[in-house]
Amino acid sequence: MRSLYRIAAGLTAAALLVSGVRAIQQVTRAGRYLYTADGNRFYIKGVAYQQQGTIVADASNPTLEPSTYIDSLANGTSCQRDLPYLQQLGVNAIRAYSVDSSLNHDSCMELFSNAGIYAIIDLSLPLNGSIDSSSPAWTTNLLDLYLETVNAFAKYDNVLAFNVGNEVVTQSNETAAATFVKAAARDVKAYLNSIKSSALIGYAAIDGDASWIVPLANYLSCDPSGSNSGATAIDLYGLNNYEWCGDSSFEAAYAGTEGSFAGYNVPAYFSEFGCITAGTPRPWTEVGAIFSSEMSPDWSGGIAFSYFPATSSQGQFGMVNISSNGSVITGQDFDNLAAQYGQASPPNSPSESSAGSTSYPSCPQQNSTFQASTSLPPTPNLSACTCLENNLDCQFTPTTSNYTAIVGSLLNYGCSLLGQSGGSCNDISANGTSGTYGLVSQCDPTIMLSYVMSEYYSATSDNPQSCSFGGNGTVNTNAKSSPTSVASSCLSTATGTFVPTLPSGVASTTPTGAGSTSGSKSSSGTPIAAVDGRIFVGVSVLVATSIVSGILTLL
Repeated sequence: MRSLYRIAAGLTAAALLVSGVRAIQQVTRAGRYLYTADGNRFYIKGVAYQQQGTIVADASNPTLEPSTYIDSLANGTSCQRDLPYLQQLGVNAIRAYSVDSSLNHDSCMELFSNAGIYAIIDLSLPLNGSIDSSSPAWTTNLLDLYLETVNAFAKYDNVLAFNVGNEVVTQSNETAAATFVKAAARDVKAYLNSIKSSALIGYAAIDGDASWIVPLANYLSCDPSGSNSGATAIDLYGLNNYEWCGDSSFEAAYAGTEGSFAGYNVPAYFSEFGCITAGTPRPWTEVGAIFSSEMSPDWSGGIAFSYFPATSSQGQFGMVNISSNGSVITGQDFDNLAAQYGQASPPNSPSESSAGSTSYPSCPQQNSTFQASTSLPPTPNLSACTCLENNLDCQFTPTTSNYTAIVGSLLNYGCSLLGQSGGSCNDISANGTSGTYGLVSQCDPTIMLSYVMSEYYSATSDNPQSCSFGGNGTVNTNAKSSPTSVASSCLSTATGTFVPTLPSGVASTTPTGAGSTSGSKSSSGTPIAAVDGRIFVGVSVLVATSIVSGILTLL
């Protein structure tokens, strides 16, 4: 039986805003644990807070991933409506999976801050705005996308962490993608340190066989240099765990996981939990185990999935429904979770003074079930990539404004032509197993395409038709050298790491004590590569698909 709560949400939220009280404590990490400013151990007692976007159910989307998203933190009216219910649940954190850095999030973030609710923000966007597991890359467009999101939220004092990935690696033969996740953590972390933000860098992993899940977790928090440095390590590990179904037990559901992560070197939590059984409300009895003395030595709480309705291949999730008149209708799942969270009383130990410091062990060795190299891709350098584009023989000049829809097929076509001409697309390929990265693999996919066009143009004795690609390429009369020479000149020093900065034209914000040279310089002469990185995110999967079907067959 669902119960309907009618609460004056608007009045409650207005009172919080008017008060202007910023009482939320900063959360910091000590050793393997989280602590509030008053020295108490902090446990994440949260809920996933993301309205689901559009789902296209077809054979290419077996897990029913949404292709669009709704930024739930950009709607102050909805946050005011939902805040009393979040307070009834007793949560101290929410997780948002996709946000739009161009929108204003002041109302929601201030409401939640005043209510003592922290936010864990995923930096990726659905479908294409993330590191792709089958053809991973760490490129200028993704770096700028992530940094713009960080910048949009850095001013809020209740940001606990930024996730650089969610379930990027889903099986053992995808573990090479972890090298790109680790590079993303390295670069975003360097940016956060440069702006003096205390927000943590996290990753949310899918659950799976311990033969690769545990090495993956250890890899993301290890130090490839062997110097006990956390420069490339995540600060917070999340596990999307659905092992506890119904009224299970610690021994049946969690004992194995607890044993696998015993002594893990950074704070860990369940970034999702809440197994569903068709037709049966979830009792949420796993809360008692998650916040017990049996799990507190290695786990710091979790995020219940999901506040809003969410359809997946496992079934229908959700604790509330929103009626046609905008009212919140709670379900039995909601009532059960509120009761369980209300009873949670985790140990306040170890003390912060005895937690010690975080150590960063050496990285796990590659084997048949774990393939990630300790040689990471470089920090993507947009200024170097822009230099390359400006001096290439051919430049991508699409005939359609929806050019993200054609970049992938054109890349595939171009790499096939290169292969027939005795060349290859090695310069734009990246291999996380061998740790080898082509000079151009860090660049935006449109620049990769300009490079491939130019390589084919050069291979055909500068035949102008070779630059056309169906009218989508133009000969650059200012080009003076071959594509490989230009790449060597522009990108020769863009093979290392550095502290990235925001894209040109994006105003930085000042961190407020958050809950816990880049290629960002652009040239006015390169309109395609210099605009908002979100425009290019849709290209990534298309390009990745092309790399799988075209480039790798030519290597």
